[in-house]
Amino acid sequence: MSSGHDASAYEIAADDETIHSAWDNDLEPVRTIEPGDVVRFTCRDSTGGQLGPDSTVTDVADLDIDRVHTLTGPVAIDGARPGDVLEIELLEVDHRGWGFTLILPSEAELGLLADEFPDPALYVWEFDGDVARFANDIEVPLDPFPGVLGVAPAEDGTHETFPPRSVGGNMDVKQLTAGSTLYLPVAVDDALFSVGDGHAAQGDGEVCGTGIEAPMDVTCRFDLRSDLSIDQPQFETSGPFTSSGRDEPMYGTTGIADDLQEAARAAVRQMIDHLETERDLERNEAYMLCSVAVDLKINEVVNAPNWVVSAYLPEGIFSEDRRRSA
Repeated sequence: MSSGHDASAYEIAADDETIHSAWDNDLEPVRTIEPGDVVRFTCRDSTGGQLGPDSTVTDVADLDIDRVHTLTGPVAIDGARPGDVLEIELLEVDHRGWGFTLILPSEAELGLLADEFPDPALYVWEFDGDVARFANDIEVPLDPFPGVLGVAPAEDGTHETFPPRSVGGNMDVKQLTAGSTLYLPVAVDDALFSVGDGHAAQGDGEVCGTGIEAPMDVTCRFDLRSDLSIDQPQFETSGPFTSSGRDEPMYGTTGIADDLQEAARAAVRQMIDHLETERDLERNEAYMLCSVAVDLKINEVVNAPNWVVSAYLPEGIFSEDRRRSA
């Protein structure tokens, strides 16, 4: 354990007996803990270890999609009952020094513009201190967080991990970094909590379907809140609320349409065009950079029949000679 937390905290390694890639309330817990306990989870990358620092794009075509979202758990919280709220305090989130971003097309249809990017692509990032290095001297700040945090659903049977649910799961909320607290509605006895899909960085939207995917260690403190009643996840966080964690000059593109999904697609498409023509990135590179460093925001949903979504690109990720703003 890192300093500052209970040395007797439980350690759960990501071995074959403690991982799963589907939600199922019939899974046997890998450990039962008490409210107030601290658990440090070892989490594989989102592919379950199918990719590594030396992987190439040829490895992407061979990915077993059924192993994607390899989660560590579930952990039973003794005394949790349906109607309770599970409080998860994220104490530490630590990457292991490498990560990757990929475009996974074909039958996976992963990504906001999957139909426009039919070929697989992979970028393995070099981590340097608090940043990850990309093409053209671009540096993306690292703010690690687990993309999947959830408890078992009430519905029996096996359920895919890709869709987020009212009990959490694949939410990809990039603000759930160390120091944040997540609240999840409990749907089954003992809650059955699992975690995984670590991201070293991600833009709001994760538009190509992946952030900087990375194996991680996630340390959580658990508590039960019978004084709360929620229907879907809620959280407390101090950010980051921009890709750099600070206010800074941005370049924005807008999407305007009568459907929020189409508005988001238009905003990202225009940002890719900008990165390709004005920032000298290849189109695949631009799409991946949008996924890890560009934030989508809903600007308005009140002026029917059209809604506005904008994509925000931080100037600070570029070297000074490539920035549009001082």
